[in-house]
Amino acid sequence: MRFAATGAVLGLIYLPSAPAAELPSRKPGLWEVRTTIGNSNIPRLIQQCIDASTDQMLQSNAGPFSASTCREREVKRSGNSVTIDSTCTMGGKPATSQALVTGNFDSRYTMVTSQSEELPGGKMTMTMEAKWLGPCAADQKPGDVIMSNGVKINIPEMQKHSLSPGSPSLQK
Repeated sequence: MRFAATGAVLGLIYLPSAPAAELPSRKPGLWEVRTTIGNSNIPRLIQQCIDASTDQMLQSNAGPFSASTCREREVKRSGNSVTIDSTCTMGGKPATSQALVTGNFDSRYTMVTSQSEELPGGKMTMTMEAKWLGPCAADQKPGDVIMSNGVKINIPEMQKHSLSPGSPSLQK
């Protein structure tokens, strides 16, 4: 159950995947990310502790529109905004997504993502508002994600465990 919830959270908390060099880097430290999906008035709130390394790793590998599912991706920069258009294959069907990211990656940014109607659940819009809170707390390390219920996971450690020999994801 915990891993299923984690997977759902990961799809919601990171920028749609694009080559990391094409996206602005966020300021290292503790970020608060408020996500609203569709017309929901109930935002999901998390905190992320990042450094340069984990920020680049998360930007290039996470999210439902990762490089492994998207054959086409165009990233356009203009001033303080980045537009990411993706064409992907999910469940054997084509899907498109557009994300518009605006703001300053040193203090706050907003991302609005629209997915195509071809995906499960049909057309959907997600809005993320992120703000830098300051340095990470003494008990936090880069890659930590703290959910609103206090559960803390570390994304790089989860990836190490899921890729280690004998893990269920590697067994045939």
